[in-house]
Amino acid sequence: MSTYKKIAIGVISLFLLIIFANIGLNYWIKKQLPIIIHEKNKTAYNINYEKIEVSLFSRNIYAQTLLVSPKNQPKDSKNGLFSKIESITIKHFNVWDLAFRDIIQAESIIINKPRVILYKKGEKLINNSKSIKSEIIEPFRKIVAVSNIYLNDGTVDVVSLDTEKPIFSIKKIILKLEGILLTDATLKEKIPLQYQSYTLVIDSLFYRPSAFYHINIGKISTEKNFLKINNFSNIPQFNRPNFIKRLDKEKDIYTLKFDSAQVSKMDWGFKNDRFFFKANSVVINHFDANIYRGKMPKDDLSKKYLYNHLLRNIKFPLQIDTLQVLKSKLVYEEEIDFSKGPGVLNFDKFNLQATNLRSGFGLKKTNDVKIKVKCIFMKTSPLDVDWSFNVLDKNDGFHIQGVISNFDVRAMGQFSKPYMNASFTGVFNKYRFNFYGNDNISKGNASLDYDDLKVKLYKKKDPKKEAKLKSAIVNLLVKNDSKEKAKTAEVELERIQEKSFYNFLWRSIAESLKKILI
Repeated sequence: MSTYKKIAIGVISLFLLIIFANIGLNYWIKKQLPIIIHEKNKTAYNINYEKIEVSLFSRNIYAQTLLVSPKNQPKDSKNGLFSKIESITIKHFNVWDLAFRDIIQAESIIINKPRVILYKKGEKLINNSKSIKSEIIEPFRKIVAVSNIYLNDGTVDVVSLDTEKPIFSIKKIILKLEGILLTDATLKEKIPLQYQSYTLVIDSLFYRPSAFYHINIGKISTEKNFLKINNFSNIPQFNRPNFIKRLDKEKDIYTLKFDSAQVSKMDWGFKNDRFFFKANSVVINHFDANIYRGKMPKDDLSKKYLYNHLLRNIKFPLQIDTLQVLKSKLVYEEEIDFSKGPGVLNFDKFNLQATNLRSGFGLKKTNDVKIKVKCIFMKTSPLDVDWSFNVLDKNDGFHIQGVISNFDVRAMGQFSKPYMNASFTGVFNKYRFNFYGNDNISKGNASLDYDDLKVKLYKKKDPKKEAKLKSAIVNLLVKNDSKEKAKTAEVELERIQEKSFYNFLWRSIAESLKKILI
């Protein structure tokens, strides 16, 4: 027999041996996989599938129509996590680990169209964050261990068994998580795995953080150092009368919306079990904020801390180099009762830039937080404000100054008539204020150049009718104009500890106007 024939027979024999070995191993692994998935499954979940295919040539496993359900599911109701997955592909698995260690060790896993729903007691999204590690991540890693995870078109819903209402929902999830390291050591960390890179895109999100509000987000896209959020809204669950009925004490009601927010050069995670967040910039576009306070519940007499204190006492490192709020709108409403309607303050075309926003955690020295605001006040007048304070100043010192120009005081009728039973006419050509303060006191000065100021007071029992006698007396006391020269006043005012910074600023401004005008 010639050498060529011997080589040909050898090659063919080896080829046939590989084919038969592949068929044999394929058959054996197909028998072994159900044992790993069912009998040796140490998780709290049953895993079933419609079809499974194994290829030793490509070292791929393909499973179709997987169903996951709790092992201890009650017969008459659903409780726990349920999932249906269209298909899973496990690429480049390790034959040795599968054959002799009963674990599917592979390069990557591709999960297509997972539909996950969690039924749980209570209203909290997560009762115990450690349960995610102990009940899901740790047990499943004993079945499948991969370096990369790719998830396509997923959905997750969390439903409260108590109210039968959704707590949390995310749709059309696309996730790419690469360079995964999951060990006994990483499982002890706050984030139970390490990774080299990630990309996450979510088409929509719903979250009910409390009985009072729900959050909707149109789209989220993020990777290691970048985050973008579109079409955000934080909406009260109830109308104002019903919301207020549920309050024990006075509390602001927030309705917040923005078109987009973008976080750049972001770094976050845990260091020594301590969460940290840093970002070069945060930009929020078309922020529409409505803040409403009904004065019907009893006063909240707890101390209201200034922003120095609030930032100083955040319990983790927080750093945002620049925060910008662009082309936005702020409306503040305050109401004594529902009969008159609320007093309204409008800040349109609102633009804010804040630099050096930091928590005080771990800092011994830091630059001042500086905030600049430009907007249109009451839809008529330009308002510019400069505000600064230092986070580490334990006296909570601050400096705030501003100027409002060409203000037609009739615009204040939206606030003054329902809230103060008064309206005004006249023009503030220019009002300037310059206040220094701290947690206890505010001092400073203000100046006002104004023309033709007149006051009209209304009857308490019939707010539509003018109280002519009172109006006449007040107009005798008020100086009608500044006679083409700005009038000035010095201000010194004690802070009411249970009131906010904005109340402190408003009282300082009101005190200066009182001294100038009367």
